[in-house]
Amino acid sequence: MMPRVLIVAGSDSGGGAGIQADIKAVTMLGGHAMTAITAVTAQNTLGVDAVTALSPDMVRQQMACVARDIGVDAVKIGMLGGAMIAAAVADELGEAGYGVPIVLDPVMVASSGATLADGETIAAFARLARISTLVTPNLPELAVLVGRELLHPADVQPAARDYAASVGAPVLVKGGHAAGDLVVDRLVDATGVVAEWSDPRIDTRHSHGTGCTLASAIADGLARGLVLTDAIARARLFVRIALREAPGLGGGHGPMGHARVRLDVPRRGATPNQVTLPARDHAASLAFYRLLGLTPIVDSEGRYARFESEGGATLSIEAANELDAPRVYLEVADLDGLVARVRAAGVAVDDPVAQRWGWREARLTDPAGNALCLYSAGEHRRFPPWRLSCPA
Repeated sequence: MMPRVLIVAGSDSGGGAGIQADIKAVTMLGGHAMTAITAVTAQNTLGVDAVTALSPDMVRQQMACVARDIGVDAVKIGMLGGAMIAAAVADELGEAGYGVPIVLDPVMVASSGATLADGETIAAFARLARISTLVTPNLPELAVLVGRELLHPADVQPAARDYAASVGAPVLVKGGHAAGDLVVDRLVDATGVVAEWSDPRIDTRHSHGTGCTLASAIADGLARGLVLTDAIARARLFVRIALREAPGLGGGHGPMGHARVRLDVPRRGATPNQVTLPARDHAASLAFYRLLGLTPIVDSEGRYARFESEGGATLSIEAANELDAPRVYLEVADLDGLVARVRAAGVAVDDPVAQRWGWREARLTDPAGNALCLYSAGEHRRFPPWRLSCPA
C-alpha cells in the first residue's frame, strides 16, 4: 500500500517550505500526503509578512477526519502556530492512539529570520517530543530546546544526548548552521551518537524548506517500514538532490527543486535508470538524441555524452572503439548486498569498483549474454563532476 503520511504544519504561500514542501517531498518519494494545516502565512523568499493561526479544534478535526477514513502510517509535525495548537495535536495523537512513527521538526525560525514560534509554543514541544519517534532540530533550535542562547561545538553532542534522555526520543542534530565545508548530521540518543552522516556543503542560497523537507522525507521512509537510520539516509539524499536542482526563484532564500527528484532515490529493488549505446559518429549521435528531445547533461571530449529524459532516466553514448555493445545500468540502493545475493545464486559478477564520476559499479551479463551494470550513485546520478552548466 502507498505509505500514508499525515503532515501537521503551517502553509507557506511561497511554496518553498511548510505544508507545500512537505507534500512535494512525500509525493516525489511515492507516498500519499495528508495535511492538518495549523497556520496560514503570507511569505515569499524574502520574508514572512503575516501569520494567522487556525483554531486548535480545527487542527484536531483535520487530523481526526483523515485518520478515520484514509488511515495514517506516519505523522510529521512542523510549524504549530501556538501553544494551544501544540496541546491539541498532542491530545489527538495521545488519545486517539495512532500508534505510528512521529517525526517532530521543532520549527521556530524561517530561513528569512522570521520567528514562527513563541516561548509558550517552544515549551509545548517537550510534550510532543515525548511521544515522537524522532526530533529533528538544527543547531539554533537545539540550543533553544535545552534552554541555551548558543551552543559551542563541544557542547552540541552532550546537549543533544541530555535532551534525548529527557524526552525519551532520539534527536537528529542537523549541522547545516555549523561552519566548514562539510555538513555533518548526527543521530543522538540517551547513550550518545548512534549514527553520523557527512557530505560536502552545497553552496546555494536557495535552501528554503530544507528542514521541512527532511523531516517529511524521513516520515515517508518510516511509513514504508524503513529502520530509522535508513529513513534518514534516504531523506538526506532527497534533500541534497533537491538543493542541487533549486530553480533559483525569488530574490532571497528560494525554494528547492523537489519536482526534479524523480528516479534519484533508489527503491528496494534494482531500477533500470541508465543505458549506454555505442556511437560511431559522436556529433551525429549527439544531434540525433537532442532531436528526440533528450537533454544533454554531459559531453566529454567527443567520445562520451549523457542525456536526461523528462522522467529522470538517463541514456549515454560512448565511442564504439570503447564500447562494442549496449550496456544496461540498473541502480540499486544496496550494491554490495545485491552482488552477494547474485553470487549466492551462482551468477558471476565482478567486484564493485568505485569510479571517478562518483558511482560504484559491478558488471555482469544476463543469461542471453547482454551486458549489465549494477551501480549505486547517490546524489551523483545526474551530477557528475563535468555536468554541463547550460545544457541548452
